[in-house]
Amino acid sequence: MRAIRLHSFGPAENLVHERTETPTPAPGQVRIAVAAAGVHLLDTALRQGAPSPVHTLPELPTIPGREVAGTVDALGPGTDPAWLGRQVVVHLGFAPGGYAEYAVADADRLHPVPPGLDPAQAVAMIGTGRTALGILQFADLGPHSTALVPAAAGGIGTLLVQHALAAGATVIALAGGPAKTALAAANGAHLALDYTSPDWPRAVREAHPAGATVLFDSVGGPTARTALDLLAPGGLHLVFGWSAGPIPLTDADRTRLTARGITTENVLGPAMLRRAAAAGGGDAPLRHLETRALAEAAAGRLRPALRRYPLAEAATAHHDLETRATTGKVVLEP
Repeated sequence: MRAIRLHSFGPAENLVHERTETPTPAPGQVRIAVAAAGVHLLDTALRQGAPSPVHTLPELPTIPGREVAGTVDALGPGTDPAWLGRQVVVHLGFAPGGYAEYAVADADRLHPVPPGLDPAQAVAMIGTGRTALGILQFADLGPHSTALVPAAAGGIGTLLVQHALAAGATVIALAGGPAKTALAAANGAHLALDYTSPDWPRAVREAHPAGATVLFDSVGGPTARTALDLLAPGGLHLVFGWSAGPIPLTDADRTRLTARGITTENVLGPAMLRRAAAAGGGDAPLRHLETRALAEAAAGRLRPALRRYPLAEAATAHHDLETRATTGKVVLEP
């Protein structure tokens, strides 16, 4: 088969499209003829060999990729034969192998692709969709809410905007550059602003002088620092990323935020899992979020935005994702 392999940690150009052995499913596994593979920002960190307390670097050479959808074409010993020939989607966890024409997965991780979703849409929801729903557990959105969403043209941001609008909230979308701002506006945001323009904070204050009630922050850096000043007293700051680095807060800034009753919550990891478990996920909170995400997309309530690349252009996809040149969820298609 053809796959994307990484032989040494480093830049995106280290991703090589080459031939390698087709995998064989082990007991309890299936092999999937891949139709779509998701690309995540974490994939770029793993490719760089960046150390982190939340992930283990793969042994090299490796085939990156942790989200795949396609058709089950082979079964490992003891695997339920009902899976053969079915269109499925799966998050592989921290097991690599998705950027390829074939991938293996544990059968107990599989989800059938719901009718009406194509493989790329299903891949978007199995990872990005589950994260978006996990974040939304922390925000009681309704007609009383004004949501400020940086990176609103990204995979998660697109879904957050859609959910907030459906809940009756007012949505202020921030995106980088005119093209992305136009996409956020087309997604239905009440106000869509280019955060590369120095005037965007003034525009928010003029349109919504009472301030936002919740800030969905995947960006950090100076943009998030400015956005914090636009929160109303008692506002909620939900943190789930820091693509622009940490927020440059002084001790005086922190004192002012505390005086205004601004609450900051880091919603990834254990906090998200606890909420999902309490909401019906039990011992399988991630699967609970995955199932919900797929159902929301199948019902048309959430519509993932996609940026599709051929499998052979994985290096370009990584480069574009790292330089913020993408919109929506990045997906590779063999």
